[in-house]
Amino acid sequence: MAKEVKTIGVLTSGGDAPGMNAAIRAVVRKSLNNGVAVKGIKKGYLGLLNEEIVDMDAKSVSDTIQRGGTILGTARCLEFKEEEVQKKAADICAKHGIDGLVVIGGDGSYRGAQALAKHGVNTIGIPGTIDLDIACTDYTIGFDTAINTAMEAIDKVRDTSSSHERCSIIEVMGRNAGYIALWCGVASGAEDILIPEKYDFNEQTLVNNIIANRKIGKTHHLIINAEGIGHSTSMARRIEAATGIETRATILGYMQRGGSPTCKDRYYASIMGAYAADILAKGASNRCICYREGQFCDIDIEEALAMKKEINPYQFETSFLLSRSNR
Repeated sequence: MAKEVKTIGVLTSGGDAPGMNAAIRAVVRKSLNNGVAVKGIKKGYLGLLNEEIVDMDAKSVSDTIQRGGTILGTARCLEFKEEEVQKKAADICAKHGIDGLVVIGGDGSYRGAQALAKHGVNTIGIPGTIDLDIACTDYTIGFDTAINTAMEAIDKVRDTSSSHERCSIIEVMGRNAGYIALWCGVASGAEDILIPEKYDFNEQTLVNNIIANRKIGKTHHLIINAEGIGHSTSMARRIEAATGIETRATILGYMQRGGSPTCKDRYYASIMGAYAADILAKGASNRCICYREGQFCDIDIEEALAMKKEINPYQFETSFLLSRSNR
């Protein structure tokens, strides 16, 4: 028989992502509509351990859907990997009358939710990460805003790179996943796109591409480099030494996490948040919300964490083909 849920908690964990506030808003308002009380937990799992817990009502999330970041705050909490700490967190939930928990974050956040479920707390995960690296879902909250922010910055750097006839290496975020780099590279018309899943670390290939493009009259060369490869500054020095062409590195960094979320991120986050509130109210636990093949659904967290995500080979090969102007 499903466990009755009278009060839930909601937290954001790990790196912040645009659209998290839309998800929080949806969780709060849909839960209240379902007759379930809501408590906000500040600073993720760390805030749970420190009992930074506040009551939330519909007004608590007014005027938040357009805001970037997370109104609840977030933090890393490495000690949450320890079972003793997980048990303490479950006891704190019980102390505050929290029957269920919605966790908005990435795969590390899911592992924390999975641990709490084993200690009797009904948990639901919502994919909130700009990296698009959660295998069970085709979409993660924050990705669309991040790639648009990065694309706009890349376009600006490309303007000045062309003016000075430079080679530009622009490093984007994504941890060990290359989705931000791939999407931004294709959308920006980059000559080379370097992603961890495919890069062979042969810089001579880059050098050859730059020289070949210069010979056919191209006045600039744009390389999008994923965070999982990194070392953009030293790479720029080596390329300049090998080609004789002025080469500059730009690391976009945390600007990609911020900013007002796009319509897509607000919409997806809102539906995912409402979906999480609904299945949690019905007693579901150890589940995560997904968007797959055009539908919102939920699957077991253990199953989700066991999945591996790979770059679509056709999309990568197409990105390589489109970048070649010297053929």
